[in-house]
Amino acid sequence: MSKPWQDKAKGNWNIAKGKLKQKWGNLTDDDLDYAEGKEDEMLGRIQKRTGESKERVNEFLNDLKY
Repeated sequence: MSKPWQDKAKGNWNIAKGKLKQKWGNLTDDDLDYAEGKEDEMLGRIQKRTGESKERVNEFLNDLKY
């Protein structure tokens, strides 16, 4: 089952990347390399880089306004 942010990300990932970098400035393009089916891997990279919980990162992504 996909998460709400995954559906949004498919069409608006460049906008989402910009907002993620605004929120957590230490994220790099490599951290945010989005590949379909690899969402959990990308979330793990974001968690590792920011120290945030998976739930907090998912919450932020779900609340993004495009």
